[in-house]
Amino acid sequence: MKIAIGNDHRGLAVKQQLITLVTQLGHEVLDLGAGDLTSVDYPDFAAKVCRAVMAGEAERGILICGTGIGMAIAANKFHGIRAITVGDVQTAEMCRRHNNVNVMCLSESLLGQPPLPVIVRVWLDTQFEGGRHQRRLNKIADLERENE
Repeated sequence: MKIAIGNDHRGLAVKQQLITLVTQLGHEVLDLGAGDLTSVDYPDFAAKVCRAVMAGEAERGILICGTGIGMAIAANKFHGIRAITVGDVQTAEMCRRHNNVNVMCLSESLLGQPPLPVIVRVWLDTQFEGGRHQRRLNKIADLERENE
């Protein structure tokens, strides 16, 4: 699977860890994030990753900023993107299993236990269940179209 990764200046160190981890897990990385610690605006990087997912250049995206919250807000402005801030294994699993989340947003400073590799591995490995959950996603897509 190809994963687009984006970050602002605060997420640089986590991005570097993620590139190594995602590659070790057998996935390809599209690095669309900031490359140094110069202050930048996180919505610009959320846009790059979401556009890559929307265009099929990547199957999923991971975004990193100080809290992950700003990235999630920006990412959810893109049609067809379902983004959520993830800080634990259960959220990583359930957002994939029930909501088919295609962009995971991470906090550079709020990640605790379990370690980041466990969260990322669970998120990448968990498949969408479909069924009743697809019906709910269809309703969300209808809301998105109604409010364009």
